[in-house]
Amino acid sequence: MNPPLSSCIEYSYLQPTTLLSHIQKLCSQAKQHNYAAVCIPPLFVKKAKSFLTNTHIKIATVIGYPYGYSATEAKLAEIVLAILDGADELDVTINMAALKNNDWQYLAQELNAILPIVKSKQKTIKIIIETMELTNDEIIKCCDLYGIAGVDYLQAGTGVLNADSDIEKIKLIRQHLTDAVGIKAIIKSNNNIFAEQLVKAGSNRLGYFSN
Repeated sequence: MNPPLSSCIEYSYLQPTTLLSHIQKLCSQAKQHNYAAVCIPPLFVKKAKSFLTNTHIKIATVIGYPYGYSATEAKLAEIVLAILDGADELDVTINMAALKNNDWQYLAQELNAILPIVKSKQKTIKIIIETMELTNDEIIKCCDLYGIAGVDYLQAGTGVLNADSDIEKIKLIRQHLTDAVGIKAIIKSNNNIFAEQLVKAGSNRLGYFSN
């Protein structure tokens, strides 16, 4: 018997105009529907922790979001502060400019600096790639780099683009990513049939975005 869809959902609110009331509502709905996690801006991690006391719901926050331009040292500082505030999961956006300039050495060095800190604190790390902006070859290279390194999830988008994850790209990731690494897909539409298709294609988490 398959687990309920709600157990795969990571409920997200990442608007630049986010209010504390949005976060409180998000956490309340996550408790009501028994979601796996909420994903929120770093500013609200401490408050979300208090809203979700005595629940199994994980608190995820974003690092280097949404374009990954931040220097590695800045991402490290964001990670340390997020962990101190109580984050359980770190969603780290890779440096897309480095990828598009074929600088895989930079991306490997960035990962090698970040991963040990997250793992030493026994936190979950999701690496965000904007699959809608990548070629299939670039996606496969990401699967190789981040899969071998041992991240927990490869996330197929930031949610900034007003589009759901592409099912064919999810299938491509699952085909080339080691089984030990999960896939987080992005879903912007309230469509359970499509969500189930994403799970069938290989997604382990569904990043639902609240407006």
